[in-house]
Amino acid sequence: MKHTLSVLVEDEAGVLSRIASLFARRGFNIESLAVGPAEQDGISRITMVVPGDDRIIEQLTKQLYKLVNVLKVQDVTETPCVERELMLLKVNATTSNRSEVIELSQIFRARVVDVSEDSLTLEVVGDPGKMVAIVQVLQKFGLREIARTGKVCLTRESGVNTELLKSLQAKV
Repeated sequence: MKHTLSVLVEDEAGVLSRIASLFARRGFNIESLAVGPAEQDGISRITMVVPGDDRIIEQLTKQLYKLVNVLKVQDVTETPCVERELMLLKVNATTSNRSEVIELSQIFRARVVDVSEDSLTLEVVGDPGKMVAIVQVLQKFGLREIARTGKVCLTRESGVNTELLKSLQAKV
């Protein structure tokens, strides 16, 4: 199972390196990593997607807390969250198929950010599932390059679990 960890750290040189070293020493993979300033000066939020069962994640959490600059570790996998990711996607688009590529990209609310004779560069923002879906749809045109930020998330203060609502809606 994939777990999403939200880690608050002191914004100092070498913190990310120490965290990455901890994972490497233990033989754990980080599937997605996003780092940026948090709500307070001098604090950064690291959002990681890590594969593993509950026991492994508990062990990693304990190890992270042992690092000096780590302030808070939260496994938000089962917590209602707002999740987003940014992806830039360069897709083949000749004059014969350009309108179809644009039409399909509009379904995903993707923005065209660059145009050339034989390609389009799209900007897509959304949950990680949306990223997978647009890649699958545009695959047939030929994908030249993909750059993804990694998932960022914040817990929902409302407590509304949109994943639960989506699953209930699908049954109707």
